[in-house]
Parts: sequence; structure tokens; C-alpha cells
Amino acid sequence: MSEQILFKVTIDNITIEVPAGTTVLQAARLIGGQVAPPAMCFYSKLEGSGGKCRTCLVEVSKGSEKDPRPMPKLVVSCRTTVMDGMEVKNITSEKVLDARAGVVEFLLLNHPLDCPICDQAGECHLQDLSFDHGKAETRYEFQRRTFKKHDLGKNIQLHMTRCILCYRCVYTADQLTNKRVHGILDRGDHAEIATHIEKSLDNEFIGNVIDVCPVGALTDKTFRFKNRVWFLKPMDAHRDCPTCSGRVTLWNRGDEVYRVTARKDQWGEIEDTPEGQPGWICNTCRFDKKEAADWIIEGPREISRQSVIAQGHYAGQIGTTKPTEIFAAVNDGRTPHLLMDIHDESEVNLPNVHLGKIQGPSNGDTFNTNNTHKA
Repeated sequence: MSEQILFKVTIDNITIEVPAGTTVLQAARLIGGQVAPPAMCFYSKLEGSGGKCRTCLVEVSKGSEKDPRPMPKLVVSCRTTVMDGMEVKNITSEKVLDARAGVVEFLLLNHPLDCPICDQAGECHLQDLSFDHGKAETRYEFQRRTFKKHDLGKNIQLHMTRCILCYRCVYTADQLTNKRVHGILDRGDHAEIATHIEKSLDNEFIGNVIDVCPVGALTDKTFRFKNRVWFLKPMDAHRDCPTCSGRVTLWNRGDEVYRVTARKDQWGEIEDTPEGQPGWICNTCRFDKKEAADWIIEGPREISRQSVIAQGHYAGQIGTTKPTEIFAAVNDGRTPHLLMDIHDESEVNLPNVHLGKIQGPSNGDTFNTNNTHKA
């Protein structure tokens, strides 16, 4: 058996050896941190992805040992394979940073500023990208594009105005389902994700399009408007599922399960199972198993401390140790002036309403005293 050929590549002055055929983006991810370029369309679990969003542009200042000439233009790191002796600049290149700022500006031309009402807020890759490389104002003076609404079924909500046409959901449907019924219709600035004749996305694995979407274009109808992700506690859990891997992240608030997603790695991609297979999950696990009793809880999900989701400090000693002192001990011996039950004062947050069990979005009718959505 022949030995594996390794190439030396230097990215932002850090040298690493990788197998031949490795892309610059994959090599940069092995180094980690800010050395890894952002990627909005590339997804390592999906064949054919990448090369569309242009956010992963890098500068190749040295082609290889045999041909040290620099590449004349910036290249997409997700589609460019490394050569032995290649030298690459990412955050150390002014050209790259300027080009990336331009790409972000283009991505935000038609993207609506509805982060306050978007369910993707707090875990949106476009939010992170615009924070790192965006500008405070826009030069765009024309009307943003709008699209008519498409009904994609009872579980998935499409907001085409937020879509950046990364094609991830199309590849997911192509490679995970028996028959894809949605895709890209029309061309140019009229291009949109849609079904041709208003079909529903109802395949057993179609819910994974929600997990791969880097923005808030495809969201979970069973979770819409029910909570913010930074108020929830993500917990690793699993169950013996005959259809999928059964390895998920439960998003809890107290004992209530608000949503179920596949486990994701630090790059926002589906995490592999211990057997080395992609950990896609089925619709039954995602939409129907909303009881904590349905799952074996493994423990808190490790969240990057830079993420707003980690602000609750739910993992580790902080936030999980119950205070032992009483109110009087921390208030100089004084007792509280007023004790009241918030549920007696307000019709919001009724204790007998379990939002995680409501099949659709929550609204004002949910908290009507005559509602039927009770545990």
C-alpha cells in the first residue's frame, strides 16, 4: 500500500501538512481560529457545495515550490486545492479583507433587517459575518426585492427575502431524500427557492434543510416566535431511533423542550456520529419528540464562549449551583417588601401553557384565557 502524499501549506504564517487533494479552506480549518475563512455556501457533508457565496476568498502569495508565482486574483478557498509549498493569506491580506467587506455588502443588499423578529437571531452566520466584515450603512438606494409567500408544508417556513441562494437546502434534498420537489426558479435577481407547483416538503429527512440554512430563510414552524435561543439551554441527548442517528441537541427552558436540532460542530455543520457518518436526524426526532422523557439526556452542550447562547453560563459550576443563602441574608436581614405571583398580575407566560407542545407559531391567541393549548 502506497504512503499518503502530504503537502506543506502555509496559511497566515502558520505551516501545516495536509493530504494531497485537501482544499485551502479545509487546511485552514485544521489550524482553526481566525485563520479559517468564513463560508456561507460550502458544507463538507454535501457534495457539490461551495463556490457560490465568495466569502471564503483568499490570496495565494506563492503557488507552490515548483512554481512560486502568486496567483493573479483572489481565489475561493473552498474549491482551491493546496499545492506543496503553497503560501496563503487570509486575515493578513488587506485585499482579502476589502473583498470580503464587498461580498458582505452584496449579500446584505436585499436582506431585510428583521433580526429582532427572526428565529435565526443568535445563531445566524450572516449576523456573525456582517459583524466581523460589514459596514454600519448601505449605499444601496433602490427598492429591495420581495417575493410572494410559498407554503412548504406544516413544519418548514420559507422566508425567501432572507435567502442568499447558497443552494445548501437544494443539495440536502437531492442527497438525503428520494425525490427533491424544491429548487431554484427563475434567474438573476428574480431567482428564488420554491416548489414548482406549491408542493409540500414532507420527506422524512427534509427537516435537515432547516439545520443547513445559514440564515433565517428556512425555519422551524413548531418553534417560531416561541423563544430566543439565548434563553434556552442546549442539551446533548439521544434515543434509539430506527430511522436516523438519534443524536440531537434539545433546546430546553426548564423542563419544557422547545425544539430539537441535529448536533453541530464549531463550523455550524452537522456533527459526525461515532461511526464516522453524518448525524442527520429524521422528522420524527425533530418535530414529534418534544418530551424530555423521550430522550436520554447526556448533559449540557458545549457552546463557544463568543456565542450569545453562552451568556446564560449554564455549563460548568456557574449557573448550575443553586444559591443556598436566603433573601434576608443578602438584604441585611430585611424581608421583601412585596411578594406577588406574576401569573396573577399578567396573562403572559401562563404556567399551564406549554409552548413547546404547540404545533404552530405562538401568538396572542395562545395566551387567551379561553385557549385550548394547555398541558
